[in-house]
Amino acid sequence: MKINFQKIDHVQICIPIGEEEKGRAFYCDILGLKEIKRPESIKHIGGFWLEMANINLHIGTEKMEGKSKRHPAFEVENINEVKSYLISKGVKVKEDAEIPGISRFSFYDFWDNRIELIEKLF
Repeated sequence: MKINFQKIDHVQICIPIGEEEKGRAFYCDILGLKEIKRPESIKHIGGFWLEMANINLHIGTEKMEGKSKRHPAFEVENINEVKSYLISKGVKVKEDAEIPGISRFSFYDFWDNRIELIEKLF
């Protein structure tokens, strides 16, 4: 059987338990994302959901232990302007290895969740 994947529905990253307001300050205020309603059946487990690039970004809560390579990557326009803006807000930015035809970098939220941004150059 061939599975016919359609698109990314959501990406989940995590922040420490009880830090949702700090998370909203980063994701809603600095990044300008819109918070969306979560189903009543899971509101008790903490976290929040956001709209981002025609998908959902789920911010879950958990005990944070150690570094991870997990990350979502989003295609953007005007990547250099985005990078300058994030730096101006004090956001930690990391230059990533070059890939031909792609401009890219990563940035980190307050809990070291990595988010990669790319812009195709062709």
